[in-house]
Amino acid sequence: MTEMDEYLLFLDEAANAVLLYEAVKNFICSAFEGVKVKATKTQISFSNRYGFAYVSLPRYKIKGISGAYIILTFGLGYRLDHPRIMVSVEPYPGRWTHHVVIQSEAEVDAQIKDWLSEAYHFSNAKRPRG
Repeated sequence: MTEMDEYLLFLDEAANAVLLYEAVKNFICSAFEGVKVKATKTQISFSNRYGFAYVSLPRYKIKGISGAYIILTFGLGYRLDHPRIMVSVEPYPGRWTHHVVIQSEAEVDAQIKDWLSEAYHFSNAKRPRG
């Protein structure tokens, strides 16, 4: 199975989400060096030294949202308070995970790109746990 087949298999249940995923992937892979992309059963991850961004499909419908959408997740060293952030959690001290709903390719805009850039650099600079 090729790498592309893995991504399409992951997105098979939501084929109309493929363009949304590709908008995220195309930005990340063109903007940052050394990015590894890996598909699993539950998400597609983007990593440098560590994972910094993830695309997943919703496990359940989110009230008030219709049509195709993906969940874009990224990590920062602080909690980002913004209306576009659906959920923020701190799984480890000083490491915040943020979840954003992406419903259109246009939503992968300058703001999302800035957050992804910050997440990439944060991930590249952080030290291993332990």
